[in-house]
Amino acid sequence: MYAKVIVDITHEKLDKVFEYKVPSELAGVLQVGMEVVVPFGKGNRETNGYVIGISDVCEYAPEKVKEILGLAEKRVAIEGKLVALAAWMKKQYGGTMIQALKTVLPIKKEERMQVKRFVRLLLTEEEGQKKLDEYLKKNQKARARVLAALLDNGVLEYEFVIKKLSVTRDVLRALEEQGVAKIESEQIFRNPIKGQQETWHPVVYTEEQQHAIDCFRENYLKKILKTYLLYGVTGSGKTEVYMEMIACVIRDGKQAIVLIPEIALTYQTVMRFYKRFGERISILNSRMSSGERYDQMMRAKEGAIDVMIGPRSALFTPFPNLGLIVIDEEHEPTYKSEQTPRYHARETAIERARLEGASVVLGSATPSLEAFYFANRGEYELLTLQERSKKQALPDVYLVDMREELKNGNRSIISETLHEMIQDRLDKKQQIMLFLNRRGYAGFISCRSCGYVAKCPHCDVSLSSHNGGKLVCHYCGYEEKNYSICPECGSKHIGGFRAGTQQIEELVKKEFPTARVLRMDMDTTKAKDGHEKILEVFANEEADILVGTQMIVKGHDFPNVTLVGILAADMSLYADDYRAGERTFQLLTQAAGRAGRGREKGEVVIQTYSPEHYGILTAAQQDYEAFYEEEISYRQLMGYPPVEQLMALLVAGEEEVLLETACSYLKKYAEHINEKQVTIIGPTSPHVGKVNDIYRKVLYFKHGSYHALTEMKDKLEQYIDVNSGFRKLRIQFDFNPMNIF
Repeated sequence: MYAKVIVDITHEKLDKVFEYKVPSELAGVLQVGMEVVVPFGKGNRETNGYVIGISDVCEYAPEKVKEILGLAEKRVAIEGKLVALAAWMKKQYGGTMIQALKTVLPIKKEERMQVKRFVRLLLTEEEGQKKLDEYLKKNQKARARVLAALLDNGVLEYEFVIKKLSVTRDVLRALEEQGVAKIESEQIFRNPIKGQQETWHPVVYTEEQQHAIDCFRENYLKKILKTYLLYGVTGSGKTEVYMEMIACVIRDGKQAIVLIPEIALTYQTVMRFYKRFGERISILNSRMSSGERYDQMMRAKEGAIDVMIGPRSALFTPFPNLGLIVIDEEHEPTYKSEQTPRYHARETAIERARLEGASVVLGSATPSLEAFYFANRGEYELLTLQERSKKQALPDVYLVDMREELKNGNRSIISETLHEMIQDRLDKKQQIMLFLNRRGYAGFISCRSCGYVAKCPHCDVSLSSHNGGKLVCHYCGYEEKNYSICPECGSKHIGGFRAGTQQIEELVKKEFPTARVLRMDMDTTKAKDGHEKILEVFANEEADILVGTQMIVKGHDFPNVTLVGILAADMSLYADDYRAGERTFQLLTQAAGRAGRGREKGEVVIQTYSPEHYGILTAAQQDYEAFYEEEISYRQLMGYPPVEQLMALLVAGEEEVLLETACSYLKKYAEHINEKQVTIIGPTSPHVGKVNDIYRKVLYFKHGSYHALTEMKDKLEQYIDVNSGFRKLRIQFDFNPMNIF
């Protein structure tokens, strides 16, 4: 047997795998992820490495392959568990082991380390006093100043000695040479959290919150490790429940990871956790430098923190004794990676928890269909919070049919109803959030007069507008000509939606000149701390109206917001994606949940061209179960996840003819090896068939079993690997994709 071993797993040049012979005493014992001692280089120096694969086939001349010397003594190191997780990710999602390792391990780039230096006294008090007298007799004032200060304190900061005691480095070197003092260095890890520790006061939990906490605690203390779905309406106090669960694992000497969907949520979330857990928490996000990110990983590894908060990548925090992983707003598509391996944080968290003996809590007011489906099947334990934590009523929701607005001569994106309500709130000195649903805006064609949407006759998705006057289905390749007149009612008001947040901001300022208006979107939050600054201004009530995209509707808590206006609710409803109804329901429900979180009751206006659609109706009623029943029946009918499994094979390259030939060969080979009766669709062009002179195609594979699709992936990967014609192409696998390409 032969083992593939990677030697330096913390360096950015993580691209070399070495092969070693497995000695007979390790046969049957050695597993992926184990740390081993191997002879390395010409001098055969002993070094540690990690096993990333085991095979009975040797890729090199067997006589030249060295033998593993043995298992490393501390072989339960956190790196070993993460290497095992990387191997699982490679198997589940495709790609190479190196890509999986680079995703999972904190890679150390060549950064200047931050080091703090100290000067330590090496003499006893009696010896020091004699030496001080000697320096004073010889008029060596600088040495005397340093020694006198050291006799008082024992250890001094190097910078303090140089600057405040006004001595040179030569003086300190002389003290070192004489054995009087020693200069010591200590690496300092950057701490990205800046804030004042506030006093945390125990919370009085609702009956539902207490039940969820008790259920988790009882199972945890009995060592019953589960995946929980915490399904609670907006404002039901899910964060307080998370914190109590985390406190439970910390008391047991373990650590916790809290995943949040976007950086925009970091500020408010972190401040709440900081208040409870103090400096034993840290954060990770993409706005931090690679050095800052690496420092946080090392702080976690060395036990300096108990809780790590951050988006998807925080899942791989190298905690030595992980007890709990919380995924807040688990329905968010940002938990799916768009880089190879295209992993989903939910599935990967559950696997990491299994490897390390931890629990997982998924939380949402609008759970993903996958999570609710598995909870209904008993694979997750369902915990529910049906009332708001401060007993506030859910907001009143009004549906406005924008077709009627057009008939009444109002061509503005703001309806008469919403206009009146905004003016009313401004008069009452209350705050307003205007949410522009931009998801899917580039794709579908709709009629503003009657609400007609061009849909594929073969798939339950809308047709997408392409250049050249074509409407295309991204699932089956169906095409038809674009319309200039609505085929349903004959109106000329048919086309795509063009308004953006900037236009909305300008319109609001024009309509309400005295209002203080803030805009929050990708443009206004580019700078570091951009999200925090905007949210802080709004939280301090220094603005009346906040206009933004989906980043303003998730998880934020502003007590003075009593009105939420949802503009163009249909935008995501008719995206060319089987998840469009689910996404729309989630966005509208989350947006509505921002209203009325203080003393005053909230109101929500949903503007739509499709008021009869079940996704819009159930969102207005805040009725997740009714939405789920309707949506899951469509998924069963069409054979889409979570009922069946879907795998996308994405192929991209500079040569269009080569791309088409490669896709044709891949399909033929897939059909040839198709023993499990996997449905194969395509190849078809994605929404944008060419980007930066790179052509793109996609093949889809559907089956009831995930395992059948991973088997197909493994065989296709082998086929791609042995055929040199595929080397000019970029090929990726994506399981149950969150977006259609």
